[in-house]
Amino acid sequence: MALPLTIRQVLSQSDVFTVDDAVIEALPHGVEVLSIEHFGKNAWTITGKIIGVDGDATERHFFIKVAHGQAGRIMLRGEHESSQLIYEKQPDFIPKPIAFGKYHVAEPEIYFYLSGFVNMDVTTKPDPAKFTAKLAEMHKLNQSPTGKFGFHVATCDGITPHAVDWEESWAVFYRNMLLRVAGLDLQRNGPWPKFERALHQVAFKVIPLLLEPLQADGGTLKPCLIHGDLWDGNAGINSKTKELLLFDASSYYAHNEMELGHWRCEFSSVFRLQEYKDRYLEKYPAAEPVDQFDDRNRLYSLKGAINYSSGHPDSALRDSAYNNMCYLCEKYAPIEGIDRYNPQLDPSITGATIVPHAEEECFEYIKLDT
Repeated sequence: MALPLTIRQVLSQSDVFTVDDAVIEALPHGVEVLSIEHFGKNAWTITGKIIGVDGDATERHFFIKVAHGQAGRIMLRGEHESSQLIYEKQPDFIPKPIAFGKYHVAEPEIYFYLSGFVNMDVTTKPDPAKFTAKLAEMHKLNQSPTGKFGFHVATCDGITPHAVDWEESWAVFYRNMLLRVAGLDLQRNGPWPKFERALHQVAFKVIPLLLEPLQADGGTLKPCLIHGDLWDGNAGINSKTKELLLFDASSYYAHNEMELGHWRCEFSSVFRLQEYKDRYLEKYPAAEPVDQFDDRNRLYSLKGAINYSSGHPDSALRDSAYNNMCYLCEKYAPIEGIDRYNPQLDPSITGATIVPHAEEECFEYIKLDT
């Protein structure tokens, strides 16, 4: 049986970008809309460009993103809240957030995120030293309002909501986040006993061994605001000012090294380059014990890889995540009933990459209400 059409599929069937008065009302006061058109691509939403003029006839450009249902509400509200926090401290590091809202039309239930429009170069590799300096500054500037790990609203990695309930323990927080995405992966891709056995060992044996020492013996671990889904496709260069930019933020307060976990995954071909990690660590040194940094990075990559797998059937990232879990189990908590780590399946060694969000491999599960 064919899956129901998603809001992305429905809206993209027309050359006209569908928008209603709620968006017009959310624009800055005095802006008159001249045109609205499709612009860019996003794996889970429809994106567009609004051109208008303000009271003194100055042309203004805005970016709009729309999505459907409660999944869309969570995703776009989370992006708005995340972007606001980043913009407050570093207004040159992310397009200006303007509004999050809901279309007035009753059916289907559509939500939108509105921001300033920035022409970006997304093909040129960001300067490693400059980019990582701004990223490290972001991690240092923003303080958790509770002093804990988490976030005040749900945010999403792709279409999947993060588990962001406030936690004092980083080990507990990360375990909850990892188990959530792994549960979704098993639900969508089917059972895999060896994977599940390795996952349980990582969650309840490896995570305590690697992450609890970060806060042991009176040690403190600062909850840092991270982008939350930082890979090559969510960064660019302002074509006019040449400033480096982030977008598609899905933040939460975390161990700052969590941000670099995505860079180990196959969907990151640029940020995976060693120079980005090296330059970042010059600005924000690895936590003690330093000799476990790479193992923590491998551990943190599991969340991004398994989350990607949960949204893409038969993805190679499921296999590489399992292989990384086998590595961690072998080193820290050996267990029978799983495979041996295979370096030939490790993308950090082989350099294997994928083309992220290939149209034919995405799970289409943002369903229109019926």
